[in-house]
Amino acid sequence: MTTKGNIDQFRQSFQEEARELVVDLEAALLLLNENRDDEELVGRIFRALHTIKGSGSMFGFEKLASFTHNLENAFDENRNGRFKINSELIDLTLAALDQIRAMIEDGSSGPVVDDAACDQILSRVRLITSGRDSQPVEASSALATGVEQTLSAGLAQDVTEWSIRFAPGPDMMQFGADPLLLIREIRQLGSLSVRASMAEIPPLGELDPERCYVSWEMVLSTASTRDAISDVFIFVSDSCELCILPITTQEAGKEPCAGDLIAAGLEERRSSSGGRRPYDKADNATSLRVPAAKLDQFVDLVGELVTVQARLSEIAARRDDPEFSAVAEEIERLTSSLRENSMNIRMLPIRGTFEKFRRLVHDLARDLGKDVELTMEGVDTELDKTVIDQLSDPLMHLIRNSMDHGIEAASKRLERGKRSMATIHLSARHSGANVLIGVSDDGGGIDVEAVRSRGIERGLITADAHLSESETFDLIFQPGFSTAKTVTDVSGRGVGMDVVRQSVESLRGTIEVASKPGLGTNVTLRLPLTLAIIDGLLVSVGDACFVLPLANTLECIELSAEDIEKANGKHVANVRGDVVPYIRLRQYFNVRTERPPIEQIMIVETDEGRFGFVVDQVLGNCQTVIKNLGRFYKHVQIVSGATILGNGTVALILDPYRLVQEALKNASVNTRLPGAMAGARESVGNSGSKWSSAVR
Repeated sequence: MTTKGNIDQFRQSFQEEARELVVDLEAALLLLNENRDDEELVGRIFRALHTIKGSGSMFGFEKLASFTHNLENAFDENRNGRFKINSELIDLTLAALDQIRAMIEDGSSGPVVDDAACDQILSRVRLITSGRDSQPVEASSALATGVEQTLSAGLAQDVTEWSIRFAPGPDMMQFGADPLLLIREIRQLGSLSVRASMAEIPPLGELDPERCYVSWEMVLSTASTRDAISDVFIFVSDSCELCILPITTQEAGKEPCAGDLIAAGLEERRSSSGGRRPYDKADNATSLRVPAAKLDQFVDLVGELVTVQARLSEIAARRDDPEFSAVAEEIERLTSSLRENSMNIRMLPIRGTFEKFRRLVHDLARDLGKDVELTMEGVDTELDKTVIDQLSDPLMHLIRNSMDHGIEAASKRLERGKRSMATIHLSARHSGANVLIGVSDDGGGIDVEAVRSRGIERGLITADAHLSESETFDLIFQPGFSTAKTVTDVSGRGVGMDVVRQSVESLRGTIEVASKPGLGTNVTLRLPLTLAIIDGLLVSVGDACFVLPLANTLECIELSAEDIEKANGKHVANVRGDVVPYIRLRQYFNVRTERPPIEQIMIVETDEGRFGFVVDQVLGNCQTVIKNLGRFYKHVQIVSGATILGNGTVALILDPYRLVQEALKNASVNTRLPGAMAGARESVGNSGSKWSSAVR
């Protein structure tokens, strides 16, 4: 039975797809701005607008359908060769997309529709496309707008009379379609006469309240083509009986079926939109929309299952029962597959996040009077949806900072021998268990002395402090720090970069800044692939257990007293002829137990090269459910979180990359790397003491 809940579900599905279409529209418009003659982009924009209009009309978004209809006409004029795309139309359509977003939300929390702005946009669109009429158009007056545009089109084209027979199928209304809205949209194309047929209505006792028994015979006088008429019914063509014939053809006795009449245009439009419709039947669907909250709950349950499975495996290991062990192994295998599949469901490409910054760069370039292009690399790189959702703000602040501070004016760029158009480059790539997100520009770079002077002025460093370049760059992430002499709408308050740091650290990520004077700046965000479950390697030091991410681990080698003696007490190991420095976790975390005669070195790969972590014993692989440690430990970056083992004890999840960075930073790395690494253990005693009670 069709209920209000069903209709609301269809409306929600439309809203979700419409939001995606608006993002795609925005990207296509910005690409069209760079290549005005790209007919494929124009067609892509037209089809997206038409899909929003058609679906919106079907589900009661009449204001949205009317507004989008007028924009659609402008791009149709271009497709028919009567209007050439210009920057003004693109800017107007971008402004219209902001209003469309508000109309899609339809009164829910979000932006409010500005009716005056809508009228002004449509008035300007009509003026530049026709060159004749500049009077405002009421966005809500769909009928008047459609008739007026049809009549003006008829000045240049012959009006044709069409006979249309439309009979809804038994299940059409179950998917939220409203036949009256479709007839209303047909009326917008020209002069329409309608006759309803009641012949199929059954006796009252046999009446199905969810079925439409009425059919309609219509005669439409319009300058529109058959494709334009069939487009009105494109979303219900599979669930209705439809014939569209010119009057002369009908009189000749030709009765082609509806499928023959609209098949070509229908298939083209479906393929361009991915074949999806908000009300597709479930048995034909190849994908499902699932609310993010339900997906998060599913992953949480899988995480709990992983913990229980680990406990079961622990019990099985203590019992001498082959049958019980076999069941535990089978459950472990199934749990592993379930975990892998659940995590893959949450993995999304970063393309959508990158693409939406085209609009930001376009608008800022216009406001700042700069010529800037946005390039992208690695847009198909996948990472956890939870991470993606929190990436927008830090990336936005980095791009705004590059646009305002980093990129010079065109005249200054030419003086420096650069091309006038600047470039902002977004990139993404995998690195072990992490994803590296880069934001770079070819601007003037960071003025190290200006940063240092500002740091001294704000009391962040002393005048005699000797900072490395990376330590100097760290100052720009301090709250309220800015080298800008004036505050603008874009930047200068010292808030943006602090937000970037907080957001990245909340994702257990790190930030690296590299800059060369006159050549540009590159900011790299190192983020975990997922925030939920990882494959780990369980190790022990004394009575404490730790987890190292398996994706970073290369191999395990033994460390004996003889090996230590050969290295003259330095913390290095000979790995097949290569010298690999290592960190003793026992000393790092102040674990005060007796050292075993033979220890194990876990060799991991980092951006600084290969490093080792010395542990007492390697206990084996484990599926690790990541648990947050709470606000008390939020500033301890060397630990990614904690997990609960099968025996109920807690193991800390280490971040190898940050451990190495911390050791190198505290040791003030120089050419004597091994010695520096050996001395690093003395400088991290405070950090280790913080964890001494937690790891014992």
